[in-house]
Amino acid sequence: MNLAVVQTRAAEGVDAPEVAVEVHLNSSGLASFSIVGLPEAEVRESRDRVRAALAASNFEFPFGRLTVNLAPADLPKQGGRFDLAIALGILAASSQLSGDALEGWEFYGELSLTGALRGVRGLLPAVLQASRIERGVIVAAQNADEAGLVSAARAQSARSLLEVVSFLKGESQLPRCEAPEQLGLETAADLLDVRGQPQARRVLEVCAAGGHHLLMVGPPGSGKTLLASRLPGLLPQMNEDEALEAAAVASVAGYAFDPSRFNLRPFRAPHHTASAVALVGGGSQPRPGEISLAHKGVLFLDELTEWSRCTLEVLREPLESGRVSICRAARQAEFPAEFQLIAAMNPCPCGWLDDPSGRCHCGPDIVRRYQARISGPLLDRVDLHLRVPRPAVSATDPSAPADGESSPVVAARVAVARLRQLERQGCINARLSAKQLGAVAKLGTAERVLIERAIEKLALSARAHHRILRVARTLADLSHSARINREHLAEAIGYRAR
Repeated sequence: MNLAVVQTRAAEGVDAPEVAVEVHLNSSGLASFSIVGLPEAEVRESRDRVRAALAASNFEFPFGRLTVNLAPADLPKQGGRFDLAIALGILAASSQLSGDALEGWEFYGELSLTGALRGVRGLLPAVLQASRIERGVIVAAQNADEAGLVSAARAQSARSLLEVVSFLKGESQLPRCEAPEQLGLETAADLLDVRGQPQARRVLEVCAAGGHHLLMVGPPGSGKTLLASRLPGLLPQMNEDEALEAAAVASVAGYAFDPSRFNLRPFRAPHHTASAVALVGGGSQPRPGEISLAHKGVLFLDELTEWSRCTLEVLREPLESGRVSICRAARQAEFPAEFQLIAAMNPCPCGWLDDPSGRCHCGPDIVRRYQARISGPLLDRVDLHLRVPRPAVSATDPSAPADGESSPVVAARVAVARLRQLERQGCINARLSAKQLGAVAKLGTAERVLIERAIEKLALSARAHHRILRVARTLADLSHSARINREHLAEAIGYRAR
């Protein structure tokens, strides 16, 4: 057999386009080994790795003109993920392995010079795609836990090229990839740790129930960071599809997967010195940024006014669309970015504006310039604006009994409210389209008069109007009301007044 075809996949964002590794051997030509199909440096270097791995595994490297084509030719190929497929294609083309044994399988793994298999980055999207067309995958043992997360996949793991060939010849078996046993065991921080902030606790519950964005403004030490870190404990665990989406982003980013957090919502808190590329993603080979790593979870931006303004402005489109497109001269990639934004800032440079102690001496112009560091269009996309006051001394006593409910109690109400939303419209309230909003947030005469007065008095935009209705719909869901009442609407408007 002079021609062999082996199936594998490339990595392109969180997608995994199929790649056919076509190996042609011309025994009568001059000895050569070439790889075509838009391979980058790492792929071209696989010639030396494959040649050494075959020799170390006691296979014969064929003599003649050897051409490896990675199809489609217009798709850039990078990384060592194609090594195993190329080696198997050479064995099949030189009749050292039956080509029929390769049918129905995809192969991923980088080869060492000794023939051992190494893991590859961004494997999870490939395993997901292969499982949807009922094709099995063979991966390196280092990737076994990652591949095992896809319960529907037929995935086997191997430690070396010899083990793979022995399995394909029917001489031995490979272990099945299984998910780690300790999935989702990490315990989230409890809301009981928050003392003396009843309104903030209420707003946090509303955020969790509807998936809304939140801006907290308050003096230093008022508990803004503490509140933000408790939000993941109020959110329901992700289902398998959501968990796989979030894990796929982490896999593409190259981060080691943490099994203890597989079913838990991500919580990302980048430092305010982070660049726009770190936040939104990018690079010559596009990789996801913090907003994508927070997909289906929480993105916490502390000290919001200390962030570069141009960095914060990149959030505007993802906050609306839930996706981010990275465009470069030669490459384009799209990443998911459905996250809840929780931001915190001080009211003025010293942080003590309007504090009863009177320690703030910032003039009106200084305060205005400080708060103007956050653009109006970005603030317009934040559903809830909360003033977090300095708690009383008695409330901060660590020995005093807790003055609120625990996270599991609040999370139970959140789960009921979210279930109502999913059954009614198929998505959480924060993701309602304008058409859906018109159907589920109908107002009576009194409520309509109230919202019209609020829009006129507060000079609200159409976007702010819609966000008020979404928050009011969440408040109604939390109170088990089929319609938005005046008290729901008034509370939602109160969270909008800056």
